Amino acid sequence: MRDKLERAPTWARQRVLIGGLAGAGLALSGGGVGAQHLPDRPIRLIVGFAPGGAADVIARSIGQALGKVLDRQVLIDNRPGGDGIIAATAVRNAAPDGATLLLGTNTAMVAAPTLRPVPPFDPFKDFSPISSAGQFTMFLVTSPQVPVRTAPEFLAWAKAHAGSLNTASSNSASELALLQLLAGAGVRATNVRYKGDTQALVDVMAGQIQAIFTTGTSAPALVRDGKVRALLTLQPERSPLLPDVPTASELGIRELTILPWAGFFGPPGLPAAVAGQLSDGLQKVLADPTVKGQLVQQGFEAYGMSPDKFAAFFKARYDGWVETIRKYDVKFD
Repeated sequence: MRDKLERAPTWARQRVLIGGLAGAGLALSGGGVGAQHLPDRPIRLIVGFAPGGAADVIARSIGQALGKVLDRQVLIDNRPGGDGIIAATAVRNAAPDGATLLLGTNTAMVAAPTLRPVPPFDPFKDFSPISSAGQFTMFLVTSPQVPVRTAPEFLAWAKAHAGSLNTASSNSASELALLQLLAGAGVRATNVRYKGDTQALVDVMAGQIQAIFTTGTSAPALVRDGKVRALLTLQPERSPLLPDVPTASELGIRELTILPWAGFFGPPGLPAAVAGQLSDGLQKVLADPTVKGQLVQQGFEAYGMSPDKFAAFFKARYDGWVETIRKYDVKFD
């Protein structure tokens, strides 16, 4: 079954895995988690990306299971565009009653406020942290036309071809990670920004782009088919999606600190009791072995946190991002 699933198209794997999570949600049901604090209506989970993308699939998977735990429907509301600012603003302006949540990623909650000349909002004052969701798996992949097999070989090759090296990024995390990696090796490259992984990877396969940090959703099938090569993962541990790909720390590459993540936020002024109830439900869902295992297949390592711990995690990630931006004088176009 697993072999057949791995060979299936991405949309088919997502449908099977999401369906499986419905069953997992039933197993998680326990009469509701502190249901007295939430309003008696569906919860709207706003996602700043279009349907079918990695964040959307993860939101639907977690939301379905969370609905079973909280004993109420969780509706996914896609508000793509503006690097997640449209979705975040909708949550910022919502009533602080627990019925409107944001699946916020580092793009909206860190990159947008730090890279834009005029920040669209204050990520600390304008939102209430609830729980982490987890982190996205990302791999450094290269074109098969680049004659390298390892990350150290790639960095040596890139240094020798710095004048003609083209890299790609489909989000701020992939761009900053590439910047850290190449700058640490004394390499400069021309980076091309794409709106998504799909076209970027087409150009990597064609050899027009030599390298990109791409997601665990996009990379594994292409790597197995020999269309791109994966050289390292950003994660602290090897990914079960591509277990032969080493981590940066294994290779002695210490410069890489960027790690793409996602978490749940509410509007400002969310009562502590409501945030705690939602966090308890999310932590229960994200700790379930079935949910965790199925999300791994989507290129996502799930883990929940209490609101206080998530607030500290968020602040640390934000500060690290700002340090990287200042160090390399990154500008938003």
